Amino acid sequence: MKKLFYIFLIALTKRLGVWIFRIISWFIASFYFFFFPSRVWISIHFFRALFPDRNFFYLIWSSWKQYHNFTSIFLDRFLLNDYGSISYTSEGLEYLEEAVSKGSGGIILMSHMGNWEIAASLLSQKGMKMLLYMGEKQKEQIEQTQKESLKQKGIKIIAVAENGGSPLDILDGIDFLKEGGLISITGDRIWRKDQRSISVRFLDHNIQIPETPHIFAMLSGAPLFVFFAFMSGKKQYRITISEPMYINKALRSERKQNIIDSAQKYADLMEQKVRIYPHQWYHFERFLGEKLT
Repeated sequence: MKKLFYIFLIALTKRLGVWIFRIISWFIASFYFFFFPSRVWISIHFFRALFPDRNFFYLIWSSWKQYHNFTSIFLDRFLLNDYGSISYTSEGLEYLEEAVSKGSGGIILMSHMGNWEIAASLLSQKGMKMLLYMGEKQKEQIEQTQKESLKQKGIKIIAVAENGGSPLDILDGIDFLKEGGLISITGDRIWRKDQRSISVRFLDHNIQIPETPHIFAMLSGAPLFVFFAFMSGKKQYRITISEPMYINKALRSERKQNIIDSAQKYADLMEQKVRIYPHQWYHFERFLGEKLT
C-alpha cells in the first residue's frame, strides 16, 4: 500500500466514515490473496503445522481470514490516532510499571502477531518512556508513515538498516535502560542474512529467531518481558505481558545455554498465543524451518 494512497484513504474515511475503509481494505486484501499465490502457500504451510488434523479447505479459509484480519492494523491505527477510540484489557501490566518505577527499565520482546503498534501507543499514553528498534525497509512508504506517527507520540525510534546497524545504536539502548526506559525489540524476525540468530522449537519445527534481545538482556541485567496485543473485538484489544525474565551471566560456559533457554521460553509463549489467536499471525514470509521429530 503506497503512502499517497494510504493518505487518500484516511482522508476519504474521515469524510465518509469507517465503512469506506473497511470496504476498500477488503478488496485490497482479496487482491493480494488471489494474485500472490506464493505468499498464500506460505500461509497454508504454516496453518498446516498449526492445524495438522484440519482439511485443506480449512487451511485456505484460515489464510483468507489472516489476510483480511491484517487490514485491521491500519484501520485501528487510524481510529487510535484520530479518535482515541480503542479500548483494552491487560494482564501483567504491573510488571512493566514496577520495572519503570524501580528505574531498572526493561526489554520488551514484541512479535508479528496481533498489533504491536497499538500496544506501543497505549504504553506511551501511560507515560512510559519507550525506544523502539525497527528494521529499516527500503521503499516501504507506509512503514515511514508508521514511524512518523509513533515519533509524534514521544516514542523514540532507532531504525536498523538491512546491512547492519551502528554500535552507537546499542549504546543508545543501554543509556535508555539506565534512565529507566523500556526498549522494544522484535523477537521473531531476522532482518538480514548475517544477523546473529538462535535455533528454537516452534510448532514442532525448527525456527531461527534473533539472538540479540537475549544477549542484550544478559549484558545489561535488565528484565526481559514478552509482550502481545491481540484484537479481542471491534476496537478492543487484549494485552498480555509475561513475568520478568532475567538471563544470568553466570560462567562463560553457561551463558550460551542461558540464552537458548530464554529464546525457547519466548518461542513457547508465541506458540501458546498463536493457538489462541491463529488468524492474527502476520508473518507473510516463510517462518518455519525443517520439521522436528
